[in-house]
Amino acid sequence: MDKNYYCVIMAGGIGSRFWPMSKSSKPKQFLDIMGTGKTFIQMTYDRFLKICPQDNIYIVTNKENIDLVKEQLHGIKDEMILLEPYRRNTAPCIAYANYKIKKRNTEALIVVAPSDHLIVNEDLFISYIKQGFEFVGENDALMTLGIVPNRPDTGYGYIQINNELKVTENAKLKKVKTFTEKPNLEMAKFFVQTGEFLWNSGIFIWSLKSIHKAFQKSLPDVNSLFREAYKHFDTENEEKETRKTYAACTNISIDYGIMEKADNVYSLCTDFGWSDLGTWGSLYENSEKDEFSNVIKGANVMAYKSTGNIIKTSKDKLVVLQGLDGFIVVDTGEVLLICKKEQEQQIRQIVNDVKLEKGEEFV
Repeated sequence: MDKNYYCVIMAGGIGSRFWPMSKSSKPKQFLDIMGTGKTFIQMTYDRFLKICPQDNIYIVTNKENIDLVKEQLHGIKDEMILLEPYRRNTAPCIAYANYKIKKRNTEALIVVAPSDHLIVNEDLFISYIKQGFEFVGENDALMTLGIVPNRPDTGYGYIQINNELKVTENAKLKKVKTFTEKPNLEMAKFFVQTGEFLWNSGIFIWSLKSIHKAFQKSLPDVNSLFREAYKHFDTENEEKETRKTYAACTNISIDYGIMEKADNVYSLCTDFGWSDLGTWGSLYENSEKDEFSNVIKGANVMAYKSTGNIIKTSKDKLVVLQGLDGFIVVDTGEVLLICKKEQEQQIRQIVNDVKLEKGEEFV
């Protein structure tokens, strides 16, 4: 296993679209929503242990989650858990990890990944990550894994690639033209028809040298803040300096802050069975269904003339459905949610309303 291979797992999100299972006290990445016996972060961590040495895998999260990280990732050392004092999106998160890695290895090759994605074919995924490491190790390049779309999905960002330009002998490696945020349905249909667009997985690969150069060019303010804090990393002053840095740091994504501006961005065109599992609807699409197209997760269910539902409850509770079609039914004991799948985008607003009207304890 190559000592220069590093991984940064971003695990600071709340996962509000998976409410009420996902709450601020135990966000989505720390839950076994798939019913596999492992949480999302455990599956992600185990996946990267096949690529990177354990002492090269960093978890970036917040102070409220540190006990969950230690409890779920057995054997992880304290110094591999980076605590963000405030949520500032993915660019500051990555900048923090970059400077921590710089303390150890200036020749590092880094893969950055969210903690809560579904990967079906892990062997193929690992093969693509290794291909990415090889390319960024030899080139000044920023790479993202692009997913070949199998439908016009409005829930993902898209990457436009240059199919005419041959980058290497690897036919799956393409130069990136543009990034597009989540499109409307008509635009998504057009993207898929052209064959020039991939889903943006949010998984990145680069060398430490290349990503530092990109920060210096495109996000100099963010970079200078962390460069100043870097002097105090691995000392008793790190927490105080990190808090000061984050307080002054802009809230910006790595996509908008770096990737959309850079001219050395490449993508591997991949298809390893991927979903960001951002919503109950995406969980429904990626789960096994019964003869009536219902998805039942950890529940004791009797269904009558009910189709296309996703039900997530405790096995201790009997759930009887009659005449229910296309609903999300989630019961945590404290909260019961019944919501049309097609209107699940309202869950975030529901969470905000619950917080205001019923209190923090329910969210």
